[in-house]
Amino acid sequence: MALPTLRIIAFINGIFLITLAISMVVPMLTLVLFERAQELNGFLWSSLFTFVAGLAMVLQGRPADTQLRPRDMYMLTVSSWLLVCLFAALPFMLFQRMSIADAIFESMSGITATGATVLSGLDSMSPGILIWRSLLHWLGGIGFIAMAVAILPMLRIGGMRLFQTESSDRSEKVMPRSHMVAKYMVAAYVGLSLLGVLAFWLAGMGLFDSINHTMSAIATGGFSTSDRSIGNWAQPAVHWVAVLLMILGSLPFVLYVSMMRGNYLALFRDQQVHGFLIILLGTWLALGTWYNLTTELHWLEAVRHVAVNATSIMTTTGFALGDYTLWGGFSGMLFFYLGFIGGCSGSTAGGLKIFRFQVAYILLKANLQQLVHPRAVIKQQYNRHRLDEDIVRSILTFSFFFTITIALLALALTLCGLDWITALSGAASTVSGVGPGMGPIIGPAGNFASLPDIAKWLLTLGMLLGRLEILTVLVLLMPAFWRH
Repeated sequence: MALPTLRIIAFINGIFLITLAISMVVPMLTLVLFERAQELNGFLWSSLFTFVAGLAMVLQGRPADTQLRPRDMYMLTVSSWLLVCLFAALPFMLFQRMSIADAIFESMSGITATGATVLSGLDSMSPGILIWRSLLHWLGGIGFIAMAVAILPMLRIGGMRLFQTESSDRSEKVMPRSHMVAKYMVAAYVGLSLLGVLAFWLAGMGLFDSINHTMSAIATGGFSTSDRSIGNWAQPAVHWVAVLLMILGSLPFVLYVSMMRGNYLALFRDQQVHGFLIILLGTWLALGTWYNLTTELHWLEAVRHVAVNATSIMTTTGFALGDYTLWGGFSGMLFFYLGFIGGCSGSTAGGLKIFRFQVAYILLKANLQQLVHPRAVIKQQYNRHRLDEDIVRSILTFSFFFTITIALLALALTLCGLDWITALSGAASTVSGVGPGMGPIIGPAGNFASLPDIAKWLLTLGMLLGRLEILTVLVLLMPAFWRH
């Protein structure tokens, strides 16, 4: 890779680090407001180190006559997420006195909006650390939306080529408007966040908890200010607000942009949104009825418990209302499956994404029709766009490597001494971005603190691979990538 290209990548990464350093002012102001100014040192030094590192990258300048090629975006994407994760871990090390493995695990979980945690005693923890964890979710959420919409389609990895604001055409005429699309997306993200804080507060949460849970919910992250997660609040209104925010965070933000630009029915006409809501509501009704029949809860109460937990898992948020792993084998297996599905492409949610399942169904249906009518020319469309061969190939390739990554990661975790349920659910939950796994150790009633450090490093890698859709990272391992 040429030196001017590396300078541009360093320059952009420097801007990211300076932004991260400025973001650390939020937990510092929080500590001042809570009259805990004596705890400022950890964040002050973290902010200073991050700012100096970012400034050093920016001051070397950006070559004026060099532009990033699509292949350079792989390096930019991976390096930026790694650097931000490493420097975001500083407050955990300097303030919370966590080990390097724990701090980077927590930081990666925050910035990738996974929600897996090694921390306990959250109810009495410093408000500075609590707001920093939630802020990492919020920053990572908007970062992933930008990457899913602007970068991954260019790298022929993401699914957003099917969900452009106006068409699937990525011609030059669309590019001048990209900065306007970015502004609209940020406005939608901030607007939904403000509405979420207000809704949680009106539902009965305190203001500080409302801010934290809104940042976690809209980013589909899952960090909470209580060890009992969302179950710490008994008000049903709080639970339904959380459900609504998780759903809103799991819808394609590019469709919010369309609505803001006058296409008010964009969200309601989208095939991916239809599929997402049908699966989600179907799960609520089916599992809610089953839960009602197997417990003494009223049907509406059973549906509410199911709605919170099922929405949390399917949107890969990670909030929990009680320990749903104790509901029985059927519900446990269903929750495990839901984590693979995920939300919509171009949202903050993880998982395989709804559209890949829908495209797979279209391909299956077309192949079956071809068997019945071998000479027929079968039209394959999704969201009113023709399914090009390269889109189908990228979907199949990603789905294959997504599954293989979870399988290999789970196998490696068993070598670290983990039982197979913890290993498999831990691998699946981190790669999918769900957060909590299954079983008594890393389930919704536990956390990842007791795992050996080597397992934490492996799961940290799983979080990065899952958030960057795997192929973005794997391409850097090819010798051909470094030859030119």
